[in-house]
Amino acid sequence: DMPLLGICGGQQLLHVALGGTLIQHIPDEIAEPLAHEQPNPRDEPGHSISLRPGTLLHRIVDADSLEVNSAHHQAAKDTSDRIVVNAVAQDGVIEGIEAIDASFALGVQWHPEYNVSAGDKAIFKALIDAAAHSST
Repeated sequence: DMPLLGICGGQQLLHVALGGTLIQHIPDEIAEPLAHEQPNPRDEPGHSISLRPGTLLHRIVDADSLEVNSAHHQAAKDTSDRIVVNAVAQDGVIEGIEAIDASFALGVQWHPEYNVSAGDKAIFKALIDAAAHSST
């Protein structure tokens, strides 16, 4: 049960590996989408997301919403019974997932390495802590 963090395309890969599907191009499938390919620099927020209470991500960042950067035109679409959606944007685009059958398998659509919010640093701290306590 090795800890895993999938960022941007890594989240999409995790989503598909767990049986989910992808939106190939957000503007083609979402009515009135947010600017998921934000025009401003990635170290600035592009939009906010809402977090699902009780999820790993919610526990890590200890918040109901986060400001995130955004640099993608694809996104997670249909889920499977192995996936919990833990974050969504206001336009309904899935911004975070986690695997039901793993202690730490987290996917985020944004780039937390840019430290846009305090939650971003908390995600990396949680990954490091999970890895330190992993027996794998």
